[in-house]
Amino acid sequence: MRDDEKRAYYLITLMGDRRVDLKEFRRRCGTRPLSLASAGDLGFIMGLESGSVTPLGLLSDEERKAAFSLDADFADDIIGAHSNDNTATVWMQAADLVRVIENHGNEARVIEL
Repeated sequence: MRDDEKRAYYLITLMGDRRVDLKEFRRRCGTRPLSLASAGDLGFIMGLESGSVTPLGLLSDEERKAAFSLDADFADDIIGAHSNDNTATVWMQAADLVRVIENHGNEARVIEL
């Protein structure tokens, strides 16, 4: 996701059967209006193509432009994330994924979505 000024970017991860209410997300996180980031934005920020977006892609975000938001439903679970393409999955504790992203320098938070 990106804000309406293309200044702030957000990677929001939630359970596959859930949908995010962007107005509620915006209210909780204090963001500007949000819409989908373009394929060009994904390529520029994370080096990924549409359909291959993964939280681990944030490790390619050299400018630390994107913030990571993880649905609280994952908080105590193991989560699978693609390793920057759709051919392999890395499984880890959700808390470890958040720490890896934070250690890289991107903002990361667990939030009820």
